[in-house]
Amino acid sequence: MCSPEPTNCFPVLMNILSNTFLRLFNSTARFRVWSRLFYMGESPELKRYIFFGLFTYLLVLAAGLPPLFAMSNVEDYKVKSTSC
Repeated sequence: MCSPEPTNCFPVLMNILSNTFLRLFNSTARFRVWSRLFYMGESPELKRYIFFGLFTYLLVLAAGLPPLFAMSNVEDYKVKSTSC
């Protein structure tokens, strides 16, 4: 019924259990479960939002890293450490 990968097995297991409980309570409703991980639709607007979100994240990251290296060098200068 399901492959050994947990990504596919859990939705199938939930489908079997939920439909079994529904049958026990004499219900005519049924569950259908899909195991797709992500929405596969092609949307240029979604791609634009993702691009600008990642771009903003990288800008913040790039702005925060140089002071980290500078503070390390200033601390080395204060304690007068040298590399031999």
